[in-house]
Amino acid sequence: MSVAKKEYKRVTTKSLVDMKKNGEKIAMLTSYDYSMAKIVDGAGIDVILVGDSASNVMAGHETTLPITLDQMIYHATSVVRAINRALVVVDLPFGSYQSDPKEALRSAIRIMKESGGHAVKLEGGKEIKESLKRILNAGIPVMGHLGLTPQSIYKFGTYTVRAKEEAEAEKLKSDAILLERLGCFAIVLEKVPAKLAKEVAESISIPVIGIGAGKGVDGQVLVIHDMLGMTHEFNPRFLRRYADLHKEMTKAFKDYRDDVKSKSFPSDDEQY
Repeated sequence: MSVAKKEYKRVTTKSLVDMKKNGEKIAMLTSYDYSMAKIVDGAGIDVILVGDSASNVMAGHETTLPITLDQMIYHATSVVRAINRALVVVDLPFGSYQSDPKEALRSAIRIMKESGGHAVKLEGGKEIKESLKRILNAGIPVMGHLGLTPQSIYKFGTYTVRAKEEAEAEKLKSDAILLERLGCFAIVLEKVPAKLAKEVAESISIPVIGIGAGKGVDGQVLVIHDMLGMTHEFNPRFLRRYADLHKEMTKAFKDYRDDVKSKSFPSDDEQY
C-alpha cells in the first residue's frame, strides 16, 4: 500500500526521520551558489548539500582536500540566501575537525553562525567519535558520511567501491550504529555494495542517503554538475544524467560569439 506524500513547507532534520518512517524517499542535491540553489529549492529538493565537492567542480582541484573552512562558509552563505524550503547541510572541510575535537566544535560553530546553514556533515566513524560528541553536545545537527570518504582519498589510494571485504563491511555497520547512537540525524553512504547499504539502512532508525549505494536506502544524493551533464568527463556507474548542459551551454556560447562577430547582436530592437 502506497503512503501519501506529506507536504513539508520547511524541511527539518525531523522531517527526514518522518520521511523514512513513512517510506518516502529523500531527494538531495549539492549546490554552491545562490542562483543554482534557488532553482534547486524551487524544484522541491528536500536537502541541499553544500559539499566540499566545490573544491572539484567550482575551483578545479583534483580532490576535495584543498578547500578551506572560509571558502565553505562563503559557498554556504550564498546557498542559504536562496532557499525557502530545503534543509541546508554544509560539509566540514578536511583539516577542520579530524585531529582536535575542540577545533571541530569551533569549525562547526563558525559554519552555523556565519553561514546560517542548518546542519554540518562529517566523514568518518569511530575515529572521529570525540569530534562528533563535541559538536552534537553543542546542539548542532550532524549528518554522518561512511563508505568512500573523499577526504581520505590518499589513504585509500583509489575511488573504488568500499566495504566489499567482510572486515570493512563489519566496521561500516558498527560505525553506522555508533553514529545513530551518538545522535546523528542521517548518514550518507558513498560507493558501497547495494546489499550492504540496504542492510545498514534497515538496521538503524535514522535516514541513510546513498550515492552509488543502490536503491535499498532511504534517499539519494548527486553532485549537481554531474547530474546536469556539465562535468561530461565523469562517468561512474551510479550517475544518471538528467540533462546535457555541457552540450547546450557550449552551443549557446558559440552562437553568442558568432552573433557578436557577425554584428547581428545586438539588433536594433536590442539597443536603447
